[in-house]
Amino acid sequence: MFKPFIELLAAMPSVVIGFVGMTVLAPFLQDCFGAPTGLNVLNAAILLALMAVPTICTISEDALRSVPRSLKESSLALGATHWETLTTVTVPAAFSGIATGVMLGLSRVIGETMVVLMVAGGAALIPESLFDPVRPMPASIVAEMAESPFGSSHYHALFAIGIVLFFFTFLCNLAAFLVSQKYKLKASN
Repeated sequence: MFKPFIELLAAMPSVVIGFVGMTVLAPFLQDCFGAPTGLNVLNAAILLALMAVPTICTISEDALRSVPRSLKESSLALGATHWETLTTVTVPAAFSGIATGVMLGLSRVIGETMVVLMVAGGAALIPESLFDPVRPMPASIVAEMAESPFGSSHYHALFAIGIVLFFFTFLCNLAAFLVSQKYKLKASN
């Protein structure tokens, strides 16, 4: 029922998601919460979470479907309800895939540029609340790279931001791999 919607969400370009955030979500947040601007941390967080959902759902669904049917049937044959089978057999058996999906979804949004450039407000400030505008690291690179003189300290600082983003993404992917390997070993024993 939700799968076509999730697949459609995965196919949406980030600039379209950012445009929806600017034109629909920003005025809603401003009216609903009385925020000074709708382009703020909360708007960016909601849209980034929405962008992570397709990755997490797709990988988690594959992990849940890969649990052998014999495990589920054995649990049901021993008298467990469908809910008990789901919580004590299916989800633990698929946990490595679910955890991997969450970490890969997080990796996807760490470096997202267009959405945060459009909806986070673009203010180079440290936010004090969810309703303050901010300029995340990927947006800083895009917004300032054309203005920084080649070889200047500003230019090198932007590259340093890119390296930090690379390492965050690398660590998330490494964590996903390690969790996957840890639970594969447990499942095989």
